[in-house]
Amino acid sequence: MADSFCPDCKRPTEVVFDHSAGDTVCSECGLVLEAHSIDETSEWRTFANESGDNDPVRVGGPSNPLLADGGLSTVISKPNGSSGDFLTSSLGRWQNRGANPDRSLIQAFKTIATMSDRLGLVATIKDRANEIYKKVEDQKPLRGRNQDAILAACLYIACRQEDKPRTVKEICSVANGATKKEIGRAKEYIVKQLEMEMGQSMEMGTIHAGDFLRRFCSHLGMSNQAVKAAQEAVQKSEELDVRRSPISIAAAVIYIVTQLSDDKKLLKDISLATGVAEGTIRNSYKDLHPHASKIVPSWYAKEEDLRTLCSP
Repeated sequence: MADSFCPDCKRPTEVVFDHSAGDTVCSECGLVLEAHSIDETSEWRTFANESGDNDPVRVGGPSNPLLADGGLSTVISKPNGSSGDFLTSSLGRWQNRGANPDRSLIQAFKTIATMSDRLGLVATIKDRANEIYKKVEDQKPLRGRNQDAILAACLYIACRQEDKPRTVKEICSVANGATKKEIGRAKEYIVKQLEMEMGQSMEMGTIHAGDFLRRFCSHLGMSNQAVKAAQEAVQKSEELDVRRSPISIAAAVIYIVTQLSDDKKLLKDISLATGVAEGTIRNSYKDLHPHASKIVPSWYAKEEDLRTLCSP
């Protein structure tokens, strides 16, 4: 039951919804506040046959504008032991003989969805990756190229464009065997093809160290106070002339912040969580060490604490 204003009672009262008649009725005076309303909630009635299929879903998936038929084509299911096996199997064989122009697209979209789920990406990134793949596939067939690398590169570009970047190593971990070099080449190929189509340079989005920081800190199990200090330090580091990649700066900042806390992290653990080599973290730490007093917030570490930092 929910509350709604009743004109007879002159005040909000509890109402009861009669699903069979579609009426909303006041529970105190019985006045019908709304009649023949439409129930827009999901209908979980089952229309399964006697085959033992108890799946209550009787609707298809949402339409997909990237497919020729919108993804709403009919698919003949395989025989399941019920009556009409011969008819069903015959229709299924005829369906398989027919050429489906979207078959390769559907498979590519499924692969992108699997990679997105493994990385915990939102649906907007997955949809953007699907759009990028469709544009490239329409412009020039991708036969002969590493399909896994192409799909991984589409996902990498989509993450960049949606301001939720992932490192190439993170993408590579779900790319079904595609290497970093192959994904990099595929990314360059896709960007080149899309720039030719648009007639202008392609916007990829700017990467900042802060884009990776919270995720890296989560992998290391850092405290909220340490994460907050690392975020402030990363923001201040952008004002410095440190010519290192954002990922390397994020890893070095994490190393500095953790060394100033009771829960110190080993360099190899930071390297494993960030995907940055230990030598690269050391070199980035060497560049940031002279500016530690400027980037580390004063509420997190005092001046004498900063002097305890090991020299690079």
